[in-house]
Amino acid sequence: MDVLELLAELVSFDTTNDPARGIRPPKECPLFIKDTLESWGIESELIEKDGYYAVYGEIGKGKPRLLFMAHFDVVPVNREEWETDPFKLTVRGDRAYGRGSADDKGNVASIMLALKELSKEKLDGKVLFAFTGDEEIGGAMAMHIAERLNAEGNLPEYMINADGIGMKPIIRRRKGFGVRISLPEEKISVRGTLKEKTFKINTPVVETRHAAYFLPGVDMHPVIAASHFLRTSGAFAVSLKGRFIKGNVVPSEVTLRYVEPGDGEEVEADMGLTRLLRAVVPLVRAPVRTENYSDYGVSITPNLYSFENGRHVLRLDVRAMSHSGDAIESAVREVIEFNVPEAEVEVRSNEMAGYLFTHPEERIVREMLGTLEMFGIRTEPVEGPGAADSRFFTPYGVKAIDFGPSGGNIHGPNEYVELPSLKILPRVYREVALRLVRGL
Repeated sequence: MDVLELLAELVSFDTTNDPARGIRPPKECPLFIKDTLESWGIESELIEKDGYYAVYGEIGKGKPRLLFMAHFDVVPVNREEWETDPFKLTVRGDRAYGRGSADDKGNVASIMLALKELSKEKLDGKVLFAFTGDEEIGGAMAMHIAERLNAEGNLPEYMINADGIGMKPIIRRRKGFGVRISLPEEKISVRGTLKEKTFKINTPVVETRHAAYFLPGVDMHPVIAASHFLRTSGAFAVSLKGRFIKGNVVPSEVTLRYVEPGDGEEVEADMGLTRLLRAVVPLVRAPVRTENYSDYGVSITPNLYSFENGRHVLRLDVRAMSHSGDAIESAVREVIEFNVPEAEVEVRSNEMAGYLFTHPEERIVREMLGTLEMFGIRTEPVEGPGAADSRFFTPYGVKAIDFGPSGGNIHGPNEYVELPSLKILPRVYREVALRLVRGL
């Protein structure tokens, strides 16, 4: 079985992770991973926690030197936007399309095949591996594994978190935070004309729906655009609907019903929704103080809106080089108190998680660069826009990088992995592991 065949098997499992709709990745995919590894003589265990699964195992003996980690869960899909079946790997030219092909099942397949070859080698130390099923909703399983390895005195020296993109070692990544803002409805009567306007996403450079990849000044966010419209037009919001999927997925479009004041009939609007949406523009520019430098700075995106029990609820995805949510909460509250002081604010932060910040001269970085050069790829370490499960291991002193194949449309329609990078990826992982474990 080659990497493309294995990826096709993995993509065929619908491992959508969408707890808001009661959808969790089924047990069949991790069982397939476990059974496949065992058919190659590699033992592993199935870990279950709160209804989510992971496959964990070790090869070799002695000191734990390296941990490979990747995740098999995926974000929801909007099938109307896909040109192919998202759960059937479709090859077109040098690209293979399918949900999870780049994020992150291409990495799962590649690590599995690398482990198959590494299991035949005489290693000077242990290679640990873990495939998790909840990365897309926060990575509690990765946190559990990190805590367990720490308690057992079995933490690795190095970690390759195979949840990157672009065939470049990622040495910096921000931490993710969630912010929930709610405000009660407030019906008002406005004389004017009832109208409707649809705002659509525009990502002219990098086609993605991943919130961490959204770049202000380049990309257009539908909810931010709706906010700017309300702030500049003097209109009053009536309702907001859109293709809302998940907290870290930018909606492809939203439709705003509003009243344009002037001659006309009396129309019922909602001042609560109006004020909440008008606050979005200053919210995404909240003055968050960070602990370390980031190429991407701080990104704040409003990706989920709902109406719950008489209240308008807006959820923001925040990415920052900060361990604590205190700085996030302080900055958001400053904006809220000026614009909508009666709103309730809640900041969600996992205090067990850190952020990725590995020095470019660390051995794991140098060995990965040397391995890539051996395969004809000359590159440099970079910062990745999204958060990843390596953040649960770096607070323990594990030297980590994130890595993955070239591809695109992560979290968006028509996600793909580029085949030339995918096909060499198992050999890249095998080689860099040997360099780190054998001490070459």
